[in-house]
Amino acid sequence: MTTSRSTASLFHHFYSDHHRWLLGWLGRRLGCREQAADLAQDTFVKVMTGSEVSQIAEPRAFLTTIARRVLSNHYRRQQVERAYLEALAVMADEVSVSLEEQAEMLETLLEIDRLLDGLPPQVQQTFLLVQLDGLSYASVAEQLGISIATVKRYLARAGERCFFATLD
Repeated sequence: MTTSRSTASLFHHFYSDHHRWLLGWLGRRLGCREQAADLAQDTFVKVMTGSEVSQIAEPRAFLTTIARRVLSNHYRRQQVERAYLEALAVMADEVSVSLEEQAEMLETLLEIDRLLDGLPPQVQQTFLLVQLDGLSYASVAEQLGISIATVKRYLARAGERCFFATLD
């Protein structure tokens, strides 16, 4: 129990010492204090769940690294959400989707984006064209200027990434 109290106390001091600075750092990048506050909290949650605060030698450099990752994920999420809403607007006359279904689809797209992160862009594009757009291997091969064998190889690579990520 003493260990958890001392860890909580260390984190409390770490948070108190650096929260205002991190909030300002994020606020300057986002231009929105509310979003900066949300992302600052996300950053500290990542610190709390993944780091031994007493081992952090350069707190601001450490927080900057984590906050940049959180910020990058935030921007990527906005990009996926914007693209989804644009696609939904184009199909508005053809498809009626409830707000709940929209939220579920967006979460699914964000999860796919997370799973494919780190794969080469052409592998990602191949996977999305086959899985989301429903194109045939031959159509994808023609569109991307690659062979059908390469389409299959790319799909296997993306599928492997998705499969093993779900095991974590």
